Amino acid sequence: MLAIAKGANLALMFVLELGVLASAAYWGFTVSPNWAVKLLAGLGAPALFIAAWAMFGANGGANAVVPLTGAARALQEIVWFGGGALALYAAGLATPAVLFAAAFVVNAVLRIVWKQV
Repeated sequence: MLAIAKGANLALMFVLELGVLASAAYWGFTVSPNWAVKLLAGLGAPALFIAAWAMFGANGGANAVVPLTGAARALQEIVWFGGGALALYAAGLATPAVLFAAAFVVNAVLRIVWKQV
């Protein structure tokens, strides 16, 4: 049963990672009434998040260009997932932003307790 819960927690992290990209895109497409700005922000924001994840966070740092560990890794995750929650909040979705942040906190705590980091 614990193995199933651990697997579900890793799946949740993947869904949260995708959620960050969706949140950034949603924010970008709602940031302005101008379609050029919407396209630039809606496609550019997730692209920046993808670049940051590839540089520092890919596969727990194992596939990252600059692998981070310890406190630096924790800070990177807080900035990454916090950025997703902040994007939701900036787009006017306060309740989903809080739920997203809470899901990340629960996921992170369980990954630490279960040594999945």
